[in-house]
This record gives sequence, C-alpha cells and structure tokens, in this order.
Amino acid sequence: MPHQSGSLRVALLGCGVVGTQVARLLTEQADDLAARVGARLELVGIAVRDTTAEREGVDPALLTQDADELVTRADVVVEVMGGIEPARTLILRAIEHGASVVTANKALLAADGPTLYAAADAAGVDLYFEAAVAGAIPIVRPVRESLAGDRVQRVLGIVNGTTNYVLDKMATDGLDLDQAVKEAQALGYAEADPTADVEGYDAAAKAAILASLAFHTRVSIDDVHREGITGLTADDVAWAASTGRTLKLLAIAERNTADDGTEGIQVRVHPALVPSDHPLAGVRGAFNAVFVEAEAAGELMFYGRGAGGAPTASAVLGDVVSVARHRVLGGRGPVESSYADLPVLPADSARTRYQVRLEVRDQPGVLAQVAAVLAEHGVSIESVRQSAVPDDHVALLLITTHTASERALSGTVEAISGLDVVRAVVSVLRVEGA
Repeated sequence: MPHQSGSLRVALLGCGVVGTQVARLLTEQADDLAARVGARLELVGIAVRDTTAEREGVDPALLTQDADELVTRADVVVEVMGGIEPARTLILRAIEHGASVVTANKALLAADGPTLYAAADAAGVDLYFEAAVAGAIPIVRPVRESLAGDRVQRVLGIVNGTTNYVLDKMATDGLDLDQAVKEAQALGYAEADPTADVEGYDAAAKAAILASLAFHTRVSIDDVHREGITGLTADDVAWAASTGRTLKLLAIAERNTADDGTEGIQVRVHPALVPSDHPLAGVRGAFNAVFVEAEAAGELMFYGRGAGGAPTASAVLGDVVSVARHRVLGGRGPVESSYADLPVLPADSARTRYQVRLEVRDQPGVLAQVAAVLAEHGVSIESVRQSAVPDDHVALLLITTHTASERALSGTVEAISGLDVVRAVVSVLRVEGA
C-alpha cells in the first residue's frame, strides 16, 4: 500500500566510514532526495556502540545505543555495521516491524541471505543490497533486474580493491607482498587485520552474491572455492609481466558441465594471470571491474571505485531512494529468484589454462620427461620457456598448458614433483581471460 505520511523515517545502523557519509548525504541532499522519492526522508536515529565518540557532521542527538528499539520506529532501515551478529537479528527485527531494509553487509548475505530474503518476502517489504558488491559500481541491479530476461553464462571480475592495490604495487614498484599490504594499510585501503582481503574471504562473499543473482540459485560463501594472494611473491609478479600477463585476484562464477554430464555452476576466487591486453589487466589501484557474459547481451563491463565511504554511500543512497519510492507509490522491488536451483559443481572439475613454473636439473631429456607426465594425465602443452639461473646445474621451465581440469592439473603437478630431475614446483597459476 502507498505510504500516506509526508515523510519517511530512516534509521541508520552503524556510523563508521560509510555510515557517516550516508548520514551526511541524507542531510545535505534532503531536498533533492525528497523530490526523487516523493516524500522527505527523516533520519530518526543512528545506532552506534559509543555515543560519546566524535563524528564530524553527525548530529549527536541522533546517536543511540538502543538499536533494538530504533529499528521498530523506522520505515526504512539502513544497515552498514557489518558482521553477522547483531546485524542479522536487527535486520530481521526491522522486517518484522514492517521496515524495508538497505544493507551493505556482504558477509551476512553470503552466509545467510535466504533467511533475510524469505523474511522480507513474507513481510512484503524490500531488501536491497547494491552496496554489498563492488562499492559504487552498479552491478547488483543490472544482474538482478536489467539481465532478468537474459541467460548469464559467466561473471568474471576484480571485486576486492585492497588486493588489487597490493598486486598493482607489486607489479609497478617491485614491492613484496608484506610491503604492499603495509602501504595499503597506511592509505586506509586495508584493515589492521587484512585477512579478509588477502585470504580472499571478502571476494568470496561477493562472488557468492553475484552467482546467486546471475544463476537464480542459492550460493553461499561455503560453496565458493577460495584462494588468497598470500602465496604470491614479487618473483611471480615479475614472471607474469615477462610473459605478457598481469596477476589479479579474480572472482569467477560460470555455468559448466561436470565430467559426468551434470550441468551446474562453479564459483571460485583465486589469483590468475590475465593477458596484458585484456581490460581487467588495466584495472589499477583500488578500483574494481566486473565482466558479465550473457547469451543475448554479450559482454558487459562495469568499472569504478569498489570501496570507500563516499562511493559505498552512493550505492546505499541509490537503494534508499528505490525502496522509499516503493513505500510512497506502492509496489515492491525484485525478490529472491532461486528457481533454477543448479548444483554447485566441485572445484576440481573447473577447466582453465595453467602456467607451471619448475626448477629442474639442467640436463638433456628433462623436458621430455616432464612432457610425458603431462601427456599421461591428459594435459597438453601450449608453450614452454626455459631460462638459466646462476647455478649452472639448474634451469627454470615455464610451461603454459591448454585448457585442462583442476583435477587433471593437480594430478599432473603431483607426478611432476616426484620426478628426480625436478628440484621444485615453484608456482602453479591459472590463466584466465584469454
């Protein structure tokens, strides 16, 4: 039913970097927002842990520690506090009391999104979450709404600005991983504990959300094969450049067929080598970019700032305007679409190309032995590059394969590492985007 009052009450949960910007925009752009919504948006309270902390531009009278009470007196609840609890309980309480919800909480959506979707659907209210994936980049709405009439085949992208900044600094300035992470922390791109970023958890949560939307299937973070960037070295980055490629942490969700013919989807996050002429290779600093490949639309690319207070607040306010207009005019936004219910295929059935770097004895017949092992496991060689090292008895082999399954490649690497002529398997990296 349309909202009858001349204003809508907005409650804000959290007032950190993003929350402060949301509060500022709600205040400074009040007249413009009212014109777009058809009613004034009245910020009635901001739930925080510490009401005594100074927050520039935020009216202290709005601050409260009683989030439970606050969500019961709002028409729209904006959650930017993060984490699983108490965010989940507060969102469900808000929905129970008839509020529409806007959240930026990727971790919660990836862990337990269906519970929130079901609650919002039962209550007849909106649940919007554009800011949960890729900051200011409009990606959730295009996948959920604009491509609703198409068949998405693949989503591929850089969805974590911190790791992209770190890898970029390693490539351009020759820094090692620890140095680049410290620089990212100094600039505010990385938290004091960077685990969620560098181990790939943040990207995995976003990949789960995008896969759920793109393939109309419930995908949780537990379904995502995840590898971070902590195992990468400056040497890996330098070798990538020498072969015309760039290292990126990619989130990939795609339709695929398992060895037994089962059609399903695969969702993975891992470092990958991207050809230097691919658009993703040119995504620098803390920026994000997402490719969507659909049957009718073809390739679409979304690029922009993936994090930060103001960019994320922009996405939050876009959602606030949408849900507020629905309150004023009637109607609802899209609800969860999980009708396809495709199986999530095992990670070892994923197929891609690989680059394997080996340290071997510098003697005749070594390449033949290595090639024989690859052939035994059904992995074919695309190219081989050999380089000498200061040790006269050691050489480096860089082997790029044709497309193979993770299972086949894993067995191949294990067998190669057992060869007497192989001193070490230095690195195994996937090649994507080519």
